[in-house]
Amino acid sequence: MIFATLGTHEQGFDRLVKELDRLKQSGAIGEELLIQGSVGKHEPRYCIHKNMLPYQELCDTISKSRIIITHGGPGSILLCLQYGKIPVTVPRQRMFGEHVDDHQVRFVKLLERADKVIAVYDIGQLESAILRYDEIAKTLKPSINDKCNRQALIDKLIDFCSRA
Repeated sequence: MIFATLGTHEQGFDRLVKELDRLKQSGAIGEELLIQGSVGKHEPRYCIHKNMLPYQELCDTISKSRIIITHGGPGSILLCLQYGKIPVTVPRQRMFGEHVDDHQVRFVKLLERADKVIAVYDIGQLESAILRYDEIAKTLKPSINDKCNRQALIDKLIDFCSRA
């Protein structure tokens, strides 16, 4: 199963939802695809959609999903990493009216440099990221539980936040 979590932000994420719906409809994504979160104006027609999941159900879904696609929110990304998952991360961008600024882009770039996420800034690259997921993910470092990696990530986050 592929699970896409859009977070709880009030602005829609039509750019991602439309692309996921297109990929599912075209057959590029052949497995079950669940989208969680406020979708905006585009109601998915080919994907399963739930506005909210209780926290435990969210955790269970992340745990059992083969691929997680997420926005660039720290909470969603770090939850994936907690479960040892490399998320395909599509940060919300200001220029598309998806957020008030580009802090998600900056955060995702930091995690991309730390080999923690598969970053997709151009929605046209999402299909490739999904189709090549296993190949790409095996070169990255999903865990935040290793003490050395965790401390390095925390140090980078502190540095990033102090410059923001």
